[in-house]
Amino acid sequence: MIYEPAEDSYLLECQVKKYSKGKSFLDMGSASGIQSEATLKSNAKSVLAVDFQDDVIKYLKSKKIKCIKSNLFSKVKGKFDLIAFNPPYLPKDKIEDKESQKITSGGKKGDELTLRFLKKAPEHLNKEGIILLVTSSLTPKERIMSLMNKISLSHTILDSKKLFMEELEVWKIENLSKV
Repeated sequence: MIYEPAEDSYLLECQVKKYSKGKSFLDMGSASGIQSEATLKSNAKSVLAVDFQDDVIKYLKSKKIKCIKSNLFSKVKGKFDLIAFNPPYLPKDKIEDKESQKITSGGKKGDELTLRFLKKAPEHLNKEGIILLVTSSLTPKERIMSLMNKISLSHTILDSKKLFMEELEVWKIENLSKV
């Protein structure tokens, strides 16, 4: 199942366009490839899309987007100037089917996938690099903030959008050592 672009995708896309020109870009959890396509149009230096689903990889290849199958960073090599991630961020819903959960659920509480991502992302970030991350008001942020403090990451909110049942934000995350 491929996550079709929605409000969160478009909110992130606006920021990706602003930051990607001339940068090496990693599109984590690429799904439809909307972020990779935006960076290619914005003249990124390089683009690599990553997803763990076979159907997504096949789809990205059909669009001529350089991609690899990987569970987060497990098969990613190298460092990037810009990493973007629009993770599944909702708490697990037991009535939702397993296939749909792959694109909506960030774990039991909703923050687990983001935490796994943030633990490894700094290893793949160039010294002056940044991470663009989508968060939701439906995702608990206490553990995310605690982890970011622990591993010396800071964030600023670049954009937000209120929807019927949630508020989405795009965070710009940087290493504190460079700020």
